[in-house]
Amino acid sequence: MRTPEQALEIVRCLEEEYPDSLCSLEYGRDYELLFSVRLAAQCTDERVNMVTPALFARFPTLESFAAADVEEVEKYVKSCGFYHTKARDIVACAQILLARHGGRVPDTMEELVKLPGVGRKTANLILGDIYNVPGAVTVDTHCIRLSNRMGLVDGEKDPVKIETALRAQIPPEKTNNFTHRLVLHGRAVCTARKPYCERCCVRHVCQFASG
Repeated sequence: MRTPEQALEIVRCLEEEYPDSLCSLEYGRDYELLFSVRLAAQCTDERVNMVTPALFARFPTLESFAAADVEEVEKYVKSCGFYHTKARDIVACAQILLARHGGRVPDTMEELVKLPGVGRKTANLILGDIYNVPGAVTVDTHCIRLSNRMGLVDGEKDPVKIETALRAQIPPEKTNNFTHRLVLHGRAVCTARKPYCERCCVRHVCQFASG
């Protein structure tokens, strides 16, 4: 495990390396981010960004999504995989947002995880990106891999336990951007196939690189 000082150094180095830590999913409205994250499950953000412009043009309002035929939505999202479930969840989610939340995306973990297809990972991303809630930690595959390699957690695969561990080590106002930076670093340097330690900005405080 890293010391508190090492953890903060990892945060600092990633901030310096990736000053723009925006979510890579493209959206205009809050609910569009929610639907895009649902489509991104077991799919790349790049693929989702190719699909959503036509999807959001065909269904330009939350009301149009709520009234949509699920089979028609499926045609737009088929290339994202698991399209039957994803299309069904999107339409049902739109209906619930209108019926229970006045068309607004909820701003609490408790309400978000009640929505179809929404788990803690999606809820944390929404809380962090839309509502800027301190302490939001989005644990995806990059986060799991890099947190273990860097030594922020030790052999931990449970997303909830990793979320808790990172929240204890990272300043709450930095957690959301930190997890976005882990995604960027995981794609560019610390890849699943092989970590390129020789060009890593945190190698001097990384458990894997120093081990």
